[in-house]
Amino acid sequence: MTPFKSYDSGVTNSDWIERLASLVIAVTLTHTDSLRPPAFALARSDRQGYYELEVRPIHPDQCNCPEKDISLWLQQYGCPILYEKINLDLEPFSNVNMTYAVGQIIEKYHKPDTTSFCHYVIKKNKIYRDCYGKHVGFNMFSDNILLSLSRRVILPDMELVINLGDWPLIRKNTELLSVFSWCGSDDTMDIVMPTYDLTESTLENMGRVTLDVLSVQGSVELAWAAREARAFWRGRDSRAERLALVDVARAHPDLFNVSLTNFFFFLDKQEQYGPKTPHISFFKFFDYKYQINVDGTVASYRLPYLLAGGSLVMKQESPYYEHYYGLLRAWEHYVPMKRDLSDLAARVRWARSHDDDAHRIANNAKNFVNENLLPQHVICYHAVLLLEWSKRLQSEVKVRDGMTPVPQQKFDCDCKSKKQKKREDL
Repeated sequence: MTPFKSYDSGVTNSDWIERLASLVIAVTLTHTDSLRPPAFALARSDRQGYYELEVRPIHPDQCNCPEKDISLWLQQYGCPILYEKINLDLEPFSNVNMTYAVGQIIEKYHKPDTTSFCHYVIKKNKIYRDCYGKHVGFNMFSDNILLSLSRRVILPDMELVINLGDWPLIRKNTELLSVFSWCGSDDTMDIVMPTYDLTESTLENMGRVTLDVLSVQGSVELAWAAREARAFWRGRDSRAERLALVDVARAHPDLFNVSLTNFFFFLDKQEQYGPKTPHISFFKFFDYKYQINVDGTVASYRLPYLLAGGSLVMKQESPYYEHYYGLLRAWEHYVPMKRDLSDLAARVRWARSHDDDAHRIANNAKNFVNENLLPQHVICYHAVLLLEWSKRLQSEVKVRDGMTPVPQQKFDCDCKSKKQKKREDL
């Protein structure tokens, strides 16, 4: 078969085939409930015009069929070798003695009424934990990601401590101890993982009944031009700035649609800042051109979904951050606003008078999500983070007496399906 050239780009048929394979792989990774490496690998044949497809089985995510070689699995899954944020977080740690570290973390941070965390051991690809604190129900999220990864690939032996609370624990200028948290801050040294919310939406991507970035993109009804040119926000009273947001909105009703949906932290302010309004579908947020992102107790974990929806995000300056914040750029992916919201009304007026620029930033944000926060990206980040962490441990990894096993759910699955090779004239 003679290679041909397309009329408009000068691309050969072999290039098109490779691009098509990449597209199929991308669709496999982001639109199936498997979240496993792609179903086939494309290899160039020695004979011109022929390609060899190595067909691999795609198992449901519940199948416990781990790849033995984590380096090979990362390559097959399309994961980066390193992440700058992971390097920064782990740079202070080398030759870590986890026996000592866990003891110090328990001694200094085990305050049952205010902190909760779990000490995990991964040994021979099985997971064990001890949890500390009164409120440890969020261990279901850390359990789920560790179990999911260990079904995909054999993880190195390691120990780690995962903080189950909102606030990061390890303050700067205190003893450096290794705690993994879902949120970081300017004055702490915790190792930051993707949030429990983003991770859970990844693991439940095709069966989730609440929210994920793909469902946001698929459920937004209005094009940019049809959206109302006001800034929209709904949420609870978890920070004083959220009350200030109501004040700003009341002073400029032509620019904002803002209401509190619940009172918990400021019950004494309910009469002043109420009445609370009913919840509405998150997808209806995007009937408005502008979305407001204000911190909750820590970083607002809704930001990935706001960025995905094609509206312009106005993000409050914040000392808190999630694992991907270092990649975001003000005026490229979002419009910044001051911590006290004093310039928020001016930002909305700017967006109204610069509609093309606002639309461009909104599209950049959506592209950012597609390039950094889809299920594949979240899985890769966890896997690389754990692999790099395991390399920094000095002490022997042991399952301590009394640790609770975290078992895999039983699921019938044939892990011994053989790879097939097919030769195709393309």
